[in-house]
Amino acid sequence: MIYRNPGSSFRNLVAGTDVKIPLANGKYVTGINFDNAATTPPLSAVIREITQFAPWYASVHRGKGYKSIVCSDLYEQGREVVREFVNADKRDVVIFTKNTTESINMLAYALAAEKEQVVLTTDMEHLANDMPWRDKFTVDYIALTKAGRLSLRSLESKLQAYEGRVKLVAVTGASNVTGYINPIHKIARLTHQYGARIFVDGAQWVPHISVNMRPPDSVEHIDYLAFSGHKMYAPFGTGVLIGPKATFDNAIPVYQGGGAVGLVSQQSIEWDDPPAKCEAGTPNMMGVLALITAIETLSKLNLNSIHSYEQRLIDYAISGLLTIPGITLYSIRDGTEARVSLVSFSLEGLHHSQIAEILSQKAGIAVRNGLFCAHPYVEKLLRLSDEEIKYYQTHDDKKLPGLVRISFGIYNTISEIEVFLDLLSHIASQRQYYANKYSYVLEHNRPGGDGKRADFYC
Repeated sequence: MIYRNPGSSFRNLVAGTDVKIPLANGKYVTGINFDNAATTPPLSAVIREITQFAPWYASVHRGKGYKSIVCSDLYEQGREVVREFVNADKRDVVIFTKNTTESINMLAYALAAEKEQVVLTTDMEHLANDMPWRDKFTVDYIALTKAGRLSLRSLESKLQAYEGRVKLVAVTGASNVTGYINPIHKIARLTHQYGARIFVDGAQWVPHISVNMRPPDSVEHIDYLAFSGHKMYAPFGTGVLIGPKATFDNAIPVYQGGGAVGLVSQQSIEWDDPPAKCEAGTPNMMGVLALITAIETLSKLNLNSIHSYEQRLIDYAISGLLTIPGITLYSIRDGTEARVSLVSFSLEGLHHSQIAEILSQKAGIAVRNGLFCAHPYVEKLLRLSDEEIKYYQTHDDKKLPGLVRISFGIYNTISEIEVFLDLLSHIASQRQYYANKYSYVLEHNRPGGDGKRADFYC
């Protein structure tokens, strides 16, 4: 199966795609980045916009000077760009945060109630959409199918069992481990049928496919949505939290200080209205500018075209991986399920950290290895028992489990995937040699192994 490369036009839009990096043998090659699910490189348009705007940079909402007014107006316009991008309702507030993790923690605090109220999340979540709920609600987990997909039957069963106590269903739009896209609007329909609301972690979803929150009077409406700029070609640290204004009206904000209040005395606090109430401190003007520039660029490119191109990449990669002896894939595209452009795998006889090291040292290929901050999901995919997990937690001499993940962006190409597949095929044919040569890597895979902590946790 050979694809021509329609992505070359996309590639030219991304900064750093032709940067040369060193290999272990001292030679330099053009780096291949297959770790886009963690962080994407910036769009060239974003870098240009930041550079051109820098002379106009000033404080937001904190001055009468001309530059301050320009920044404040652009910052507020950014909310409308975000709102239109995901078709959020006019009555929703768009809150700028640091990233998706901060957004979810902020929402958890805003919704915090008596422990008898229930949040249903899933066995496939990133830790950011699991841990923030645990100390504020009764948390229960929607089960997975044997293939690692979300079970709608389990969701409905739990909604019925809790008899109206479920406050929120918190679910990822797309898994950062398997790439599966969840049927969000079906989940929303079920959730609303039982009187609960739905929150979607859109970190791996929003950058890859057109997202529509739908109107509040629709049973398929998304009540709350969060996503991050750094996963959609916009660095400088900005995330988004979108939800009904009423949620934040009476909630005490997580962060408190200047910019979030009206008049304060030592006896009382007059809070500002959301979203300002939720954005204490000096706003990240450059981060918001980067985000809205990325949104405008991706919108012009058309998210459906981006999704189609990335599907060609992941289909090609999966087809190639299936031909390599010893490879186990933890999700495959069979033509029936929706997915984003990532897949995780293991290679028999080599530890995940060794594979990542070899790919980097021999070909300049960056992948992610480990648990991807989705520990329970990977543990279930690997079928680890509770006893095994406890052993890993209490024994530093044990090589920690995990997978290898490749994830593509709009600038990746078929030729890059072919370099990856050729090298991985060679590694698979010489597994014992590579296991011995890269045995030193395993020392880095233990907490305290040599004072270094590899990236296997997340």
